[in-house]
Amino acid sequence: MKVFLKHISLIFIVILVSCSEDKVSVTGTGNITGKVVSKGDNTPLENAKVSTSPSTSIVFTDAGGKFTINNAATGTYSVQAQKEGYLSKFESSTITEDNTVNVIFELDIETANNNAPSTPILSLPVNDAVNQALTVELVWTGSDPENDDLFYEVKLLNNQNSEVLSFTDIVNTTLTVSGLEFNTKYFWQVFVSDNINELVLSETFNFTTIEFPNNRTFFTRKINGNNVIFSIDEEGSEYQLTSLNTNSWRPRKASNLDKLAFLRSNGGQTHIYTMDLNGSNVSQVTSSIPVNGFNLEALDFEWKNNNTKFVFPNFDKLYHINVNGSGITQIHQTLNGNFITEVDWNQSTQRLALKTNNAVGYNVQIYTINNSGVIQDYVLQSVSGAAGGLDYTFDGSKLLYTYDVSGNENSQYRQLNTHMFVYTIASSTSQDLSTSKPAGTNDLDARFSPNEADVIFVNTSNDGISQNNIYKMTLDLDENRTLLISNGKMPDWK
Repeated sequence: MKVFLKHISLIFIVILVSCSEDKVSVTGTGNITGKVVSKGDNTPLENAKVSTSPSTSIVFTDAGGKFTINNAATGTYSVQAQKEGYLSKFESSTITEDNTVNVIFELDIETANNNAPSTPILSLPVNDAVNQALTVELVWTGSDPENDDLFYEVKLLNNQNSEVLSFTDIVNTTLTVSGLEFNTKYFWQVFVSDNINELVLSETFNFTTIEFPNNRTFFTRKINGNNVIFSIDEEGSEYQLTSLNTNSWRPRKASNLDKLAFLRSNGGQTHIYTMDLNGSNVSQVTSSIPVNGFNLEALDFEWKNNNTKFVFPNFDKLYHINVNGSGITQIHQTLNGNFITEVDWNQSTQRLALKTNNAVGYNVQIYTINNSGVIQDYVLQSVSGAAGGLDYTFDGSKLLYTYDVSGNENSQYRQLNTHMFVYTIASSTSQDLSTSKPAGTNDLDARFSPNEADVIFVNTSNDGISQNNIYKMTLDLDENRTLLISNGKMPDWK
């Protein structure tokens, strides 16, 4: 009876083993080796966990991504590789006695199944928009299927040059862009990233900015040691025309021509340049003979012969030159060796007005000459003190100028009480326009307004270091000075 029970127990054990879910032979062993790499670039993955089902040893990959499981019972296994940040992967492997099987795992990053963001949809400005301001708000919409954090990049190109404006790491769906150019067509596109998938690009929209305003008033302002030229509209908005990195001054607008001439430092010399009224198309006129004389910032020049030539000084000589830089010709030389500092030309009378002075700015003469360089009239002579600011009326019958009535002369060329005067050529008389000028100030750089009912001028303290401000005043001599521009000098009004 006992023997019979023993046989029954053995049979029961055999049945249990044969009914096990994982069939692994117990008759021998083999080895599993392999390597775990990242999918795509095959970079070895260190410390990846490798396990089997049915269970054997749990091992981790070395620096080369390799692993070994020794003495696994013969049979079929499901081998799993796992690493944080990657999707787990299973490979089937069958072990036979005394043999080694090799398994390679290529793991995808966890985000491999992540969907890309939706294509950004541009909304404002609408495509082909025109008359856009120089500061514009770009608006678009964007979304992501998994609600991932999105990061936008915006690029702007234009039809004027190869400049590309790029704005990155934008988390909102709006962007304000300022400092755009006038009358320029811009093309803009939005790129979006979820930092998982490839960039997604929007379509391209375009818009065109407003045209440059037809400003009539120009002036100079010193910024960080350089003179910079501006224009200003009737509402008082200022427009910078020349770079902060160049020294440019003395703007002179051509009559009935959309061109502005000015002086600029170039390699230690001063030359005449022209440009469009928006600051573009800059061209150098003079080259072999520069503009030169006493006090470079006091030097002046003028358009001549229906804006086809310029007339300018070089020490004691006066030249004219075609606007394209050709045909330079000397037309006058002072009789006493004084320097020519300022000049104005009148189309109606075909006469030039000159202001001359010695090497320190004094021994002043203001006189007119004809086309042959012959002196016609003396406006100011045999006086002490500084003078300047020449400007003819349209018909050439009057000449505006400034003169320091204190008569003071000093080594700093400091003017103490400079007034504006209108000289009537027919009667050889001068009228003082500065009777209501604030005490301790100077009126300088006077110019007639286009309708000649007003004058535009600089008023500044006579200390020689205070800020210059530009004013307008009517010619009826009442106290009616109106501030036009703070911190400005060398005005021109056409």
